[in-house]
Amino acid sequence: MTLRNLLLGAAFVFATPALAATTASKSFTGATANLAPNDPAGQWTRQARDYANTRYSPLAQINKANVGRLRIAWSFSDGQMYGHEGAPLVVGDTMYVVTPFPDIAYALDLSKPGAPIKWVYQPNPDPRAIGKACCDKVLRGWAFADGKLIYNLLDDHTVAVDAGTGKEVWRVQLDDVTKGPTMTQAAFVVGNKVYVGSSGGELGTNGWFQALDIKDGHTVWKAMTNGPDAGALIGPDFHPFYSFMQGKNLGETSWPTDAWKHGASAPWGWVSYDPDLNEVYYGTSNPGPRTSSQRPGLNLWSAAVFARDADTGAAKWAYQFTPHDEWDYDGVNENVLIDIPWKGGHRKVMVHFNRNGFAYTIDRTNGEVLVAKPFGYQNWAKEIDLKTGMPVINDAAHPIVEKKVTNICPPDIGVKNWNPSAFSPRTGLLYAGVFNSCMDLTNHIVEYIPSSPYDGMEMARHAGPGGNWGEFIAWDPVAGKRVWSIKENLYVWSGAVVTGSDLVFYGTMDGWFRAVDARSGKVLWSQKLGSGITAAPMTFIGPDKRQYVAVYAGVGGGAGVIRREKGYMPGGNTLYVFSVDGNGIGNGTSQLVSQAGAAAPVSVPPAAAHN
Repeated sequence: MTLRNLLLGAAFVFATPALAATTASKSFTGATANLAPNDPAGQWTRQARDYANTRYSPLAQINKANVGRLRIAWSFSDGQMYGHEGAPLVVGDTMYVVTPFPDIAYALDLSKPGAPIKWVYQPNPDPRAIGKACCDKVLRGWAFADGKLIYNLLDDHTVAVDAGTGKEVWRVQLDDVTKGPTMTQAAFVVGNKVYVGSSGGELGTNGWFQALDIKDGHTVWKAMTNGPDAGALIGPDFHPFYSFMQGKNLGETSWPTDAWKHGASAPWGWVSYDPDLNEVYYGTSNPGPRTSSQRPGLNLWSAAVFARDADTGAAKWAYQFTPHDEWDYDGVNENVLIDIPWKGGHRKVMVHFNRNGFAYTIDRTNGEVLVAKPFGYQNWAKEIDLKTGMPVINDAAHPIVEKKVTNICPPDIGVKNWNPSAFSPRTGLLYAGVFNSCMDLTNHIVEYIPSSPYDGMEMARHAGPGGNWGEFIAWDPVAGKRVWSIKENLYVWSGAVVTGSDLVFYGTMDGWFRAVDARSGKVLWSQKLGSGITAAPMTFIGPDKRQYVAVYAGVGGGAGVIRREKGYMPGGNTLYVFSVDGNGIGNGTSQLVSQAGAAAPVSVPPAAAHN
C-alpha cells in the first residue's frame, strides 16, 4: 500500500515601506501551504509539526495583547551538557524530550503538577561515537508515530520506544560508527515509513538516506548519495531540470577516480513530504575533502536537494545548489513546501535558505529554480543564473592551497545553517534566523585516512558589515526579498515557530527568547534564559486547555565556532515552558508535590568537554 493511500540585547527592526499598507489580515504574497497531516491544533508530533516543514501552529490564545505577560510556568533540566537542538513533542497529556548524547528519552506527565517524569529510556549508545561527531554530540529531533517515540542515536542506530511505557520496541544498526558515520538527524515519519540519513561527511564517508519500516525498523530502501546510479536509486524516472545534471552515473564520473567513495555529501538535515506527489525531499552536505582542488569536477550529488518517490526511493529530480563546492556550503537546510501565485498561475514550490546565502524558490514538481536571491550578505557569487541553474562565481572568492584568501562571505557556517525557518499561511512569509559573517580561508592538501578528519580548510571568521553577527528576518518567497529584519549581536541559531495570532518566537545565542509581530517585526516580549538558544521552539495546548510555548536553552553544536565572542553563554540543559502569567500545572497557592513515575538517571559530565 502506498503512502498516498495510507494518508487520506536590544533589537533593531528595519521594515520596507510596503509594511505600512499591509492590513492585519492580508497575506503579503498569497502563498499557502498544505498542513497535512492536520494533527489536532494543540498537539506537536513531529519537529516541524507538518510534512511541509512550516512550523506553523494555528493556536492563538497567546496573542499580541497578552504575549507581554508570558512567564515561566515550569522547567525541566535533563542534565546533559552537549548542545540542545530539538523541540519537545506533545501528544495528549504527555511531553516527550530526548537529550543529546547519550540520547536519553523522557516522557513528562503534563496532567500533574510540575510535569513529573513518567518514564525514562536509556539506550546507552557506543561512547566511541563521541570522538567521531563533527560538531558536538547533538540530536536535532525525534518523532511520534504509531504509538512509538522514534529517534536516531549518535552511534548509527535508530530506536523505537513504546510511547506509553518507555520500553524499547525495536533497535536497528544502520552503519558502523568506528568507520566515521554518525547520526544526528531528526527521524521523519510518514505512514509506515521512517526516513533517516547519515552524518559524518567530515570523516570521508559517503552519505546515505533510507526508509525503515515503522513496525520493526528493517530497511525498505536505501539510496547512497554519491557513486553509480544504481546505488543512488537513479533510474528512468530521474529527470533533473538543468542540463549539467543530466547524464548517466554522474555521481561517479563528476569526481576523480574513486574519490566519490569518500565524498561526504551526508543528508543530515531536514526531510519534507508532499502527499499529493508522494515525494520526500532532503538535502546533502558538502563534498569531501573540503579542499576543493583535490576533487576537480562538479562532485555530484553533494550540496544538492533530492526529490524521491516516498515508497520506492526512486529519484525523480535533483538540483545542486553549489556545484564543486569550495566553501563548505551544505545543502541540508529545510525545504519548506508551499504553493505560490506565479505569473498568472500557481506553482507547487519549495523554499530553501541555503548556506551559500541565496534563498531558492524551486518548483518541486521538476526542480526548476524560479527565484534565487541573497537573503543575507554574501560576495562569493554575483548571481544564480536561472537559465543554467549555475552560480556566477566571483573570481576573488576561489580558495588557494597554502595561501590565505581574505574576506570570503559567508564563511563555511553559511548565512544560515540547519536552524529551521517557519512559514505562516496567514502572512505568506517565511521567518528565519540568519548570520552575518565572513572568513579568511587557507586550504591545505590532506590525505584520506579511514575514520579520521578529511578536511583541509583553515578558517578565521569575523563579523560581516555592520559588526553584528546575526539577524532574524521575514522573507517574501515570491519576490525574493526581505520584508523586515531584527539585528542581533550574535548568530541567530535557533529555529522559529509562527502562530495563528501572527506571533513569531525565536531565541538568541546570548540567551534571549523573543516574541515578534509577524507582520511588522516589532519585538513584543523578551525573556532572558539560562543559556544560549540553539533549539527550535514549539507551542501546545495542555490538559488544562491553556496554550504554552516551550524551548530548550542549551547552547552548543556548530554555534560554538564563535564561543569566544562577547555574550556567548555557558552551556545548559533546561527546557523552559511559558504561559500567560505563568499559570498552569507548574505553580499554585498551595503545597504542590511531584507525582513522578520514574527517577532521572544520574548526570555524568560529558566524556569530551568543549574546547
